[in-house]
Amino acid sequence: MVVADAEPRRAAALAARTGAEAVADVDALFAAEPSALVVTAATAAHAPLIARAARAGLPVFCEKPVAVDLPGTLAALAEVEAAGTLLQLGFQRRFDAGYAAARRAVRSGELGRLHTVRALSSDPAPPPPAYVPLSGGLFRDCLVHDFDMVRWVTGREVTEVYATGSDAGPAMFRDAGDVDTAAALLTLDDGCLVTATATRCNGAGYDVRMELAGEAGQLTVGLDARAPLTSAEPGGPPAPAEPWPGFLERFAPAYEAELDAFLAVARGELANPCDGREALAALRVAEACEVSRRERRPVRLAEVPGG
Repeated sequence: MVVADAEPRRAAALAARTGAEAVADVDALFAAEPSALVVTAATAAHAPLIARAARAGLPVFCEKPVAVDLPGTLAALAEVEAAGTLLQLGFQRRFDAGYAAARRAVRSGELGRLHTVRALSSDPAPPPPAYVPLSGGLFRDCLVHDFDMVRWVTGREVTEVYATGSDAGPAMFRDAGDVDTAAALLTLDDGCLVTATATRCNGAGYDVRMELAGEAGQLTVGLDARAPLTSAEPGGPPAPAEPWPGFLERFAPAYEAELDAFLAVARGELANPCDGREALAALRVAEACEVSRRERRPVRLAEVPGG
């Protein structure tokens, strides 16, 4: 294994822990002729690395997003399609046991016709100020995971969104033209209604959940002993002693599973569980939400390029 990083000391530290070889830069990494590429670089580097790997004929695993915007995403995917190479995107919730169980329950008909879905992603603290202008915004950076899960769990497509956001928290979000809290109402192609909310300022802990309500039953993902919830009911459960502190801890098994899957996909043993077009579909929902927030109106997904 060969590793490279914009900060060579990070590459050297990772190589020391894993027994890999650290090289000076990306050029040296490609010169080493790897058999596959894993991209966990800053967002702005994703699309150029995906395109370069495609031209080199390499299968690629890349953390989401493909690019920070829609044109960059479409350009990178065009490179992959032209080369006929493999691209797997890192939407790790597809490998979480709870979301997978919810998908099976929905697809089997256990819940009956879904009428309501509630999805949320709440970070315990804001990211570093330097990250905010580069993130793509709360819808593209955070809620895009929920948009992917809505499609993956339900098997339905989003047809329309209505979204809004608040920048009443730390000033760095206002300065970047972003919001620290957001909410979106999504309409699916079968009439099911979805609410999706996110915030950067959930001091109780890291909270990611999905509630699915159908005519025959209900199911919740993410409701466990570490969910940062406190019941207001007499005799209800208290706040957890150790709430989830962040996404790395909450989704550690899922991150490992998605990389295991990539190795199997690269070896031809498994179908791609999340290709570039799947990532594009989630990004288009996020793009529609940004238009809706900015223009204060419902937005049809048909208005967003790339469909």
